[in-house]
Amino acid sequence: MNSIAQPLKPNLLKIYLLESKMEVLKVLRSPGFTLPSLLFPVMFYLFFGVIFTMSSSMPTYLLATYGTFGVIGPALFSFGVGVAIERGQGWFDLKEVSPMPASAYVLGRVCTTVVFSIAIIVLLFTLGAAVGDVRLPRLDWLLLAVVLILGSVPFCAIGLALGLFLKSNSAPAVVNLIYLPMAFLSGLWVPISFFPEMMQSVANFLPAYHLAQLGLKVVGMDQSQNVWIHIGVLTGYLIVFTGLAMKAYYRKDKA
Repeated sequence: MNSIAQPLKPNLLKIYLLESKMEVLKVLRSPGFTLPSLLFPVMFYLFFGVIFTMSSSMPTYLLATYGTFGVIGPALFSFGVGVAIERGQGWFDLKEVSPMPASAYVLGRVCTTVVFSIAIIVLLFTLGAAVGDVRLPRLDWLLLAVVLILGSVPFCAIGLALGLFLKSNSAPAVVNLIYLPMAFLSGLWVPISFFPEMMQSVANFLPAYHLAQLGLKVVGMDQSQNVWIHIGVLTGYLIVFTGLAMKAYYRKDKA
């Protein structure tokens, strides 16, 4: 009696690795995403942190804040704009009906964010050390990099929720309207201490401000708030926007 062939179980690890690899390669072949993500933080830091610096401590301060600015961008645009465009083109639906788990899709974009975050951090750190005369202990360099990379995860959740709620034609404009004002009001371009008191109080509700403060705490230039406040706010944003993304996904699935 012939035995019935059992279907092969999918290799989940291989699926995760391949999806992550394909997402990174896809973005690397998109100069409209790659060049602004890598060059804008570096150019801003070169101009305002090195060439037009106002004090000897400014290159170190802006290394943390422009590092924050740099890692937020890939997170918001890879998810917020990328997911919305793929939904509009039908690729999201095609992947949804494939055997690939939804978590592999999300992880692939998280990996893209991490890869770009590492590239931006390496460029900024090299520039800061070479021409900005930034001097930090080796452990602080590493700790600042880890803080910035891990801190990009809540912004992945924010981007995913935006990508699932927004339409493809409106996503780039909406993400920019969130990203750029949030960066300014969080003190990423101008030190938060230069702002009026009312604007400083607004910054306390913005996730970019709390990530920047964690980075500044590493270099000893933060606002002296409790580190757990910053971690708690970022964790809250991660939970809330992950919930909103799941709600949008299941609502779309039912429709």
